[in-house]
Amino acid sequence: MHRAMTLTFQSHANDGAARAGVLHTAHGDVQTPVFMPVGTAGTVKAMTADAVRATGAGIVLGNTYHLMLRPGAERVARLGGLHTFMDWPGPILTDSGGFQVMSLAQLRKMDKDGVTFQSHIDGSKHRLTPARSIEIQHLLDATITMALDECTPFPATPEQARASMELSMRWASLSKQAFVERPGYGLFGIVQGSVYPDLRAQSAAALTAIGFDGYAIGGLAVGEGQAAMFDVLDFTVPHLPKDRPRYLMGVGTPDDLIGAVQRGVDMFDCVMPTRAGRTARAYTAQGIMNMRNARFADDDRPLDPSCRCPGCTRHSRGYLHHLFRADEMLGPMLLTWHNLTYYQDLMLGLRSAIMAGRLEEHAAATRAGWVAKEDQA
Repeated sequence: MHRAMTLTFQSHANDGAARAGVLHTAHGDVQTPVFMPVGTAGTVKAMTADAVRATGAGIVLGNTYHLMLRPGAERVARLGGLHTFMDWPGPILTDSGGFQVMSLAQLRKMDKDGVTFQSHIDGSKHRLTPARSIEIQHLLDATITMALDECTPFPATPEQARASMELSMRWASLSKQAFVERPGYGLFGIVQGSVYPDLRAQSAAALTAIGFDGYAIGGLAVGEGQAAMFDVLDFTVPHLPKDRPRYLMGVGTPDDLIGAVQRGVDMFDCVMPTRAGRTARAYTAQGIMNMRNARFADDDRPLDPSCRCPGCTRHSRGYLHHLFRADEMLGPMLLTWHNLTYYQDLMLGLRSAIMAGRLEEHAAATRAGWVAKEDQA
C-alpha cells in the first residue's frame, strides 16, 4: 500500500503513452514534461540564477556528492539551505551521490550498508550510506530527494546486474526509513536492472512495494545506445505507477527527450546543453552548429531566428564565433543560455502538443527541422 503522499502529481492530458501534468511541491508547481538544468555545485555553470529563470526553467538539479565535499552540507544549511545559497526559491531535486561516488571518487570500498571512498578533490575519506545521503539532502533542503543507489555499469552480465539491482533495492528501503516527510517534499526511488526486462520489472515492483513519491529510471545513458535505452523504457515504464512522476536520469539529446516523452517519461536532467554551450556547440531548430567553424566569421544572421535568448536576439553568428575564437567567457555564457532556452522551449512544445493530442505530428516536424549532421545548418 502507498503511504499518504507528501508531494503530488496530476496528469492533465495523455497522447499515447505521453502525458502532460503538473508536480505540486513545497517550492512551487512544475509543469511536465520538464527538463531540469544541472546545477552540480550550487550553480548552473556560466549562468546566473536570473538567467536560468529567464530560460523558462522551473526546477533545477543539485549534486549531493559535490556539495557534501565542497562546501559541505552542514555549511549550506547554516547559510540558509540550498535555495537561499544559490538564489533559487523554486523546486530543487538533488541526486543521491551514488553515481559520482562510482564515477569520480577514489579507492571505493562498497558493502551492503554503503560505500567508503576518498574525495577526488583532496583525497579526504568519506562514508556515504543511504541514511547519510538522505541526511545531506535534508540539510540542503532538497524539494525532491533521491534514494541512494548503485549505478550499474554497462555492460553488465545478468548476474552482475541482479546483484547491483538488489543492493540498490536494499538501499532504497533504508533511504525510505531515513527520509523525513514534510508537506510538499518528496522522495524518489530509482529503478535499476541494466538492459534486462525481468530485472527492471523486479526492481519496479520492489520500489512500488516500498512506496515512493516518484520513480526514476537509472542506469541508462551509460553507453548502451539510444535504441537499447528506448527498449528499456518500453518494458520499464508500464511497471511504474500511473499516478506518480517518472524521471529518466542523465538524459539526454533533444531526440532522446522526444523519444522518452513519447514513452511516458515526465522529468529529465542532463549536462549536455550546458557542456555543449561551453564547447561552442549550439542546439537549434535546424540542428547542431559549432560556432568555432570559420564559415560563421562573417555571418550576420542570428544563431536561431526562432529563439528568444539574448544570444539570438541581440547578437550575430559572427559575434558568437568571435567570442569563442578570442576565448572570451561571454561566448560560453551566451551559448549556455541559448541551449537551455532551446531545451525549455522543446519541452514546452512537447507539452503543448500532448495537450492538443498531436504529439506524433509535432515530434515528426521537430525532427524534420534538424539537419542530420553537425555544422550543416
